[in-house]
Amino acid sequence: METFRNERWENESGNKKITISDVAEALHVSKTTVSRAISGKGRIGEDTRQKVLAYIEENDYKPNVIAKGLAQKKTYNIALVIPGDCNLVDMPFFQNSMQGICEEASANDYDVMLVTTTGSSSANLERMLANNKVDGVILSRSLVKDRNVALLKAQSIPFVLMGTSRDEKILQVDNDHRTGCSELVGRMLGTGIAKVGLIGGSKNYVVNRTRRQGYADAFKNAGVQLETSLIFEDCDSSDKIESAVEKLIRENVQAIVCMDDVICSVVLQVLAGKDILVPQEIQTVSFYDSTLLKNRKPAVTSLLFDDKALGALTCRVLLQYIRGERIEAKTLLGYELVVRESTLFP
Repeated sequence: METFRNERWENESGNKKITISDVAEALHVSKTTVSRAISGKGRIGEDTRQKVLAYIEENDYKPNVIAKGLAQKKTYNIALVIPGDCNLVDMPFFQNSMQGICEEASANDYDVMLVTTTGSSSANLERMLANNKVDGVILSRSLVKDRNVALLKAQSIPFVLMGTSRDEKILQVDNDHRTGCSELVGRMLGTGIAKVGLIGGSKNYVVNRTRRQGYADAFKNAGVQLETSLIFEDCDSSDKIESAVEKLIRENVQAIVCMDDVICSVVLQVLAGKDILVPQEIQTVSFYDSTLLKNRKPAVTSLLFDDKALGALTCRVLLQYIRGERIEAKTLLGYELVVRESTLFP
């Protein structure tokens, strides 16, 4: 026997509410017929279906999301997974992208549930999935070895990676870091300098590996020999960054490329402490533009990405995936190269 729920609708002002019974009585049809028209399931004439839907629309009513979810076996929630160990440099990115995600989700009657995980534990995400609290998941950081990806694949949960992965079976939405980094370094090489050092963070983050690829691409495209001795990775503390800067100074580099703004902040401090002028003696750039460098003197040439747009598009792709629509496996967003006083670009 088919069952139905006494769903409710309310208009945008919240002043009126009607039930399935009210709709059925007004149209002189059964409650089962109204339920079938709403859910799109079960045998019902197209004329009757349209009559029910038109009545709801004309009276400016919309389904209560919780009741609609129960009828369609959906939660109308998505999870946003962020790393529990994120630091200060990550916060502008997560705040901006989260705003885009929440706005896009809200426009589609979805709510966003925030979940924190670490590299060694996915317990919070596992508990949420076990309790069937979400229809899909957004992963906000891509790792070389990602236990969250393995978990979501094993449970066949719809998910999208806000980042890049070598796994072509994973839906991916990302900024075009590789092309942007290549263009930025290429501009530096185009001024006639060749000794350009690179200081980066953890190699376990795919974004850092992608940025290094862009750095290497620039040398290849310019026909300039890449000196691997000028590359320092896994610089995840001030001490390591300071050590890398001192070694690059001894190598007489003409420019230092920083993978993120925290690294760039430390680099500028070290150079200032040694009375090294930027950009006259050593040019400095960052592969990411955030408020952390906003008041730096000189202002830093960097790549500007629209993190809010990235979040919104990632959420849109996830919802399309949940609805069973056809979507591109990987989408890349553009960037803007912002030239400021820390470089000597023509």
